[in-house]
Amino acid sequence: MTITLEPVTAANWRACAALTVHPEQREFVSAVTHYLCLCHYGGLWQPLAAVRDAEVVGFCMWAVDDDGSRWIGGVVVDAARQRTGVGRGMIRALTQRLAAEPGCVNVALSYVPENKAARALYASLGFVETGELEDDEIVARWTGP
Repeated sequence: MTITLEPVTAANWRACAALTVHPEQREFVSAVTHYLCLCHYGGLWQPLAAVRDAEVVGFCMWAVDDDGSRWIGGVVVDAARQRTGVGRGMIRALTQRLAAEPGCVNVALSYVPENKAARALYASLGFVETGELEDDEIVARWTGP
């Protein structure tokens, strides 16, 4: 299964906004509409749609920090497509894309300690917890294979 990351555009933003997570996951992520507003009005985050077989199945956003690290945020996999490799494919594709950018020192993300599924996924993809906290979330960084 191939996941491609595409810019959020006038043609696909509604499909991104329609993505939902399971009710018990809502404490870990915001609605995609919130993330889209951050991207549009915040001036920092860049939104991407995760696409499989021409269908939007996930959403993520990324930003560049002052130290050159790339941050992944707002990761949402549609509830109906979870546990099918979408999240893994999306993070793998985004990590490789960001790491290839000139000046990238590492790829970082954060998650709430209680989000065991995210913690396990990111660890399995090579993200290492650093001991840093970002808004009470655990920071993990990927520095390459």
